[in-house]
Amino acid sequence: MSNLLYQVRDLHLSFADMAHKPLIGAAPRLQVLKGLNFDIPQGSIVGIVGGSGSGKSTLGRALVRLLEPDSGSIHFDGRDITHLSEDELRPTRRRFQMIFQDPMSSLNPRRRVGGIIAGPMRLHGLDRISARVDDALDHVGLPRDFRSRYPHELSGGQRQRVGIARAIALEPEFILADEIVSGLDVSSQAQVLNLLEDLVRDLGLTLAFISHDLSVIRRLCSRIIVMQHGRIVENAATPELFEAPLAEYTRELIAAIPLPDPDQVWF
Repeated sequence: MSNLLYQVRDLHLSFADMAHKPLIGAAPRLQVLKGLNFDIPQGSIVGIVGGSGSGKSTLGRALVRLLEPDSGSIHFDGRDITHLSEDELRPTRRRFQMIFQDPMSSLNPRRRVGGIIAGPMRLHGLDRISARVDDALDHVGLPRDFRSRYPHELSGGQRQRVGIARAIALEPEFILADEIVSGLDVSSQAQVLNLLEDLVRDLGLTLAFISHDLSVIRRLCSRIIVMQHGRIVENAATPELFEAPLAEYTRELIAAIPLPDPDQVWF
């Protein structure tokens, strides 16, 4: 059996360009992803990095089928999920989960933490929900009595941990984390990155981590995919990418890192 959890081949995805829609007729298509090819091995932590408009977040949403590609293929654990309907995807959805950038917008402010974590489990018909909520809080380092709190009563780092707890409560195999530390201070960033590393190791997860910050990617990921204008311009192991970057855009990203040694930020 292959140890590749994801296999992506010649992936294309476009959106309707409403800004240039004519008075009569359909809007032109804006190509966002342009022929992407890569694999994600089981148990790995892969970084997806690029500037604004590079297509990295669109790619992430395609991987967890929040967006449907125009063409090409996405195979998850050997199954082609590229064009599956929602009914066909339902049994697979709990196997890949997403943690969103802004926990204040992704967590329902009217629900307590316990209900936020329990909601997806009820949707998927899981049992032992209360015990699973406690286990998820334990895994992310939050006290169990936090289940009675509301999101506005938590710090930014704590809210992000709730988002992580909600994702891991479904016992997925893959988690997509989209810019989840960009709004946190340096200390909270380090804590969340350490937590993700622990969860990948302890729960046997595979993680794709999206960021515009190459220093964060370097700290966490064993392999890095660099995107620019909807294309992959480099895909290499982290040490190789920093020691001998092939693409000019990668060299520009590395040169833009404010510290000579980004690891200094975390220790």
